[in-house]
Amino acid sequence: MNLDLKKMIWTRKPNNYYITENKIEVITDPHTDLWQRTYYHFRNDNAPILQMETKEQYFSFLVKTQFNSKSRFDQCGVVMYLDGENWLKGSIEFENDQYQHLGSVVTNNGYSDWATTEIPFDIKSMWYRLSRRKQDFCIECSTDGVIFKQMRICHMDNALDKIQFGVYACSPEDSTFTAVFTNLEINECTWLAHDGQQADNI
Repeated sequence: MNLDLKKMIWTRKPNNYYITENKIEVITDPHTDLWQRTYYHFRNDNAPILQMETKEQYFSFLVKTQFNSKSRFDQCGVVMYLDGENWLKGSIEFENDQYQHLGSVVTNNGYSDWATTEIPFDIKSMWYRLSRRKQDFCIECSTDGVIFKQMRICHMDNALDKIQFGVYACSPEDSTFTAVFTNLEINECTWLAHDGQQADNI
């Protein structure tokens, strides 16, 4: 089901953005980012985020991203942001003229982690699918919107009932770029229940 983009809510607005019936365009502001404490010890919580709310416990959210990032750490992608200390994101972060980082960050109770893999620097489009099964989440990516590959499975401590999810874009250093989000859909959960090893009896 396609989303009504005009009903999505900004957590923080960028200075420049455009929303039409089927497209979100964000021009990032310099020195915007999402990160909490781990390793780097700094806390950044000022990236623009556009989300919708739901109490639905099982769903999949799909979005296509296109971007002209060109400076270190420029990034855009999918996000599930509860508050400054509890959120997850999946995105591509520009690094240099040789490679980028395709990865995900999960932040529980004020501490972030980052899982990445290197991809070619000239990839400028990526699809993401975020799926929820109660407090568990799966992030997948795709270059064509058809074949998706798993990036991350995680548990969010505070995703108990109502959550917010959507898209974000930011430029942690002194740079700016344009991120375009299209093909936003919310559907029945495509991340099926596990059918292998049985859960432990507790």
